Amino acid sequence: MDIYDVVVIGAGPGGLACAIKAKELGLSYVILEKGTSVFQGIIDSYPKGKKVYPTIPKAETGPFPIEDLEPSHEPVEEYVAKINACVEQHRIAIQLGEDLQDIVKEEKDFRVVTGQNYYRAFNVILAFGRNIPVDLGVYGDAKTVARRLDNPEDHIGASTLVLGGGNSAADIVAALSKAKRAAEDETPVYWAHRREQFKVDKDVARDLGEEILLGGNIRILQGAIPVIGDVDKDGVDRLLIGVRSVDYDDGMKLHKGMSFPMKHVIACIGTRGPAPVFARLGLRQEMVGKAGKETKRIVLTPGFQASIEGIYAIGAAISPAYVVIEEDGTLERQKHVDLIFTAVSDGVQAIEEIARRK
Repeated sequence: MDIYDVVVIGAGPGGLACAIKAKELGLSYVILEKGTSVFQGIIDSYPKGKKVYPTIPKAETGPFPIEDLEPSHEPVEEYVAKINACVEQHRIAIQLGEDLQDIVKEEKDFRVVTGQNYYRAFNVILAFGRNIPVDLGVYGDAKTVARRLDNPEDHIGASTLVLGGGNSAADIVAALSKAKRAAEDETPVYWAHRREQFKVDKDVARDLGEEILLGGNIRILQGAIPVIGDVDKDGVDRLLIGVRSVDYDDGMKLHKGMSFPMKHVIACIGTRGPAPVFARLGLRQEMVGKAGKETKRIVLTPGFQASIEGIYAIGAAISPAYVVIEEDGTLERQKHVDLIFTAVSDGVQAIEEIARRK
């Protein structure tokens, strides 16, 4: 079996950036992707027709690290098609359906074990995303609640609830409203969040604002908390959310809520990072954050190398922050935005670091 210079786990923007840069620098490589397509995470999380923007962090001035991977305000389907053409053009080596099971350190290299095979490499780059959904945390069963928008037409003629206060939820709200408006369906899209404040990027807010101006029937529910997953008298799985609490006599409170069929509920409440995967692989993590809200963050060098020499982590896997270990041993928390630009930039830097060390 060949020993690759680098095995890349994940065929998202960061993973493809690694491959293109590795080929440019003469490094042997292979990408392992557990899904059935490149950019599987983007395909799963973007609603149909959603535009993909070339957002660049404020601290960066550009240009895009690899031009072939840069989105240009096109719908996600066109962007993915362009990426597939890029894969063909660069003849990128990808093995699909390969789910990472373990990385075993051997005397001079690593054995990367998947569900079907194993691969040997001198370096491994973890370029997977944050794809473990956060639990709704309700009493009762709410497993049938959708986590993404598969087909907007399924919600025509029914009020739909979208949970979450971030970009993914806002994208789905806009896409659903647009589909309902096109079908002349007057049923609303309810956008609910536990907190009073919703946080979305400028581009996402613009798309949502355009939809509202065009007559989209979008209703905002602030401070809305999922409470119970239950089955009604007609056998329909429903989700109850609390939307208001009113003081009543003798210290009692009157709670008001709304109930939606779970087949018309989409929960975009975030995903958990891969801390358990890092722990299983024996990679160093540190607790960071304020007391009571501390979170484990992976420790990396400025070149994205983890505590085990030869293993690197990039992209969404280390967002929204990681810990940098400086040459003098000091630790500094580093913010890390989850953007296509960031993942591509990380991939380029990690491969350049591997080439430098070779």
